[in-house]
Amino acid sequence: MDPLIWLAIGLGASGVAGSAVAFFVGRKSGRESEELARRAAGDAADQVAKRIVGDAERDADGLRKQAVLAGKEEAMRAREEWESEARRRREELDREEKRLHERDTTLDRKVDVIENRDKELGRRASDLGRKEKAVEDREAELEKMVSEERRRLEQLAGLSAQEAKAELVRRLEEEAHADAANRTREIRDAAKRNADREAKKIIALAVQRLASEHTAEITVSAVSLPKDEMKGRIIGREGRNIRAFELATGVDLIIDDTPDTVVVSCFDPVRREVARLALEKLVADGRIHPGRIEEVVEKARKEVDAGIVETGEQAAYESNVHGLHPEIIKLIGRMKWRTSYGQNILGHSKEVAWLASMMAEELGLDAAMARRGALLHDIGKVLTHEHEGTHVQLGVEVATKYGENPLVVNCIAAHHDDVPHESEVSVLVQAADAISGSRPGARREAFETYVKRLEGLEKIASSYKGVDRVFAIQAGREVRVIVNPDDVDDARMQTLTEEIARRVETELQYPGQIKVVAIREKRSMDIAR
Repeated sequence: MDPLIWLAIGLGASGVAGSAVAFFVGRKSGRESEELARRAAGDAADQVAKRIVGDAERDADGLRKQAVLAGKEEAMRAREEWESEARRRREELDREEKRLHERDTTLDRKVDVIENRDKELGRRASDLGRKEKAVEDREAELEKMVSEERRRLEQLAGLSAQEAKAELVRRLEEEAHADAANRTREIRDAAKRNADREAKKIIALAVQRLASEHTAEITVSAVSLPKDEMKGRIIGREGRNIRAFELATGVDLIIDDTPDTVVVSCFDPVRREVARLALEKLVADGRIHPGRIEEVVEKARKEVDAGIVETGEQAAYESNVHGLHPEIIKLIGRMKWRTSYGQNILGHSKEVAWLASMMAEELGLDAAMARRGALLHDIGKVLTHEHEGTHVQLGVEVATKYGENPLVVNCIAAHHDDVPHESEVSVLVQAADAISGSRPGARREAFETYVKRLEGLEKIASSYKGVDRVFAIQAGREVRVIVNPDDVDDARMQTLTEEIARRVETELQYPGQIKVVAIREKRSMDIAR
């Protein structure tokens, strides 16, 4: 029940109690007025009770409203306190969560650092292990060297002063040779870096010195005249005959004081041959004038062209090579008028074809392909006067243009190691080319000169201390020196080959280059009985 109601009842009860007291007091005053007083008291009590009840109800309503307001205020205050507490706790939770996240991040970084440190420690441990092993090996080597030196000192202790001095000198010489070999190797490495430039410079100087002599040998043809008066007829009135001849043939006609001889000069050997043949016909006929010159030159050109084709077909037939393009046949025929180091290219090519074919048959390879590649390996040399490029490049272009087999093209491209070999046939063609070129007498070298050169090579190489045997091989293009392993060590090997090569350059005359190879080997042999 509401407390206000209880309060009203309490107040009512108090009023009733007061009325009763008054009633008992009035009763003492007189019985007469007892009934009146009782009625008055009852009315008064009713009024008082009604008033009290009304006041109590009003007070109860006010107190109830106050209590409701107070309850609402208390609830609002409690709610505010709860929200404040909740907000405070939420903030604390946020701070705690942030602190935990930062702690996790810090722990992750520390874990990464620890892992990296472990890896670094592992690597350092591995490096330390290797260094420790190297130090142990070094210590073992030093101990071995110390024991060796001790042994040598013990040996020297038992030697005489002269013997000890000789031993010391020998060791100093060995160290000096080793240092010299190392220094020579460094110098050679530096020289190799500049080798191309220096080689080109040397070749240019050699060409400058020897070009005139070489040109005089390979670019002129001499035509004999029946009598010296024929020179005037060749020249003609005001030089019209010689001008017409030179214009028709593309050569230079040299008429000098040489008796009964006219010189035809031209770099193109085919045009020079046409001019020589035409001039011989004109001299034999005796009728020399511009019209006749043109007619004879054209006839000579046709004869030479026919001879070129016939020569090419004959070379292909002799080499047993079939199915060649007509233009390649013409190029093979033109080889007849080309030489290399004095060796006729056509004869050289046929010789290479025979050699390559024989080697291919012995090895069970394609002999027909070997003959074909060998016959065409130098075909580019007949085009060097008319086109730019090396004879290898020109040969590859021609063979590719006229549909030759790729193996034949590779034989042409690889016979000077410009490109890798793609088949065994290509290697055989290169070997046959080297054999034909190095054959004694093949390239303007008399047999006596060849023998003297071989003897000179062996004599120079044999003159050095420690050399056991000397062999001149590959027609004098290579010298193999077998040394005694007890007298010549590895460091001395390099200086020995260089000394021999420098003496060969100084003391001998030879074409091309000579390779000096030193061989040092230790052999041990026993017999089981």
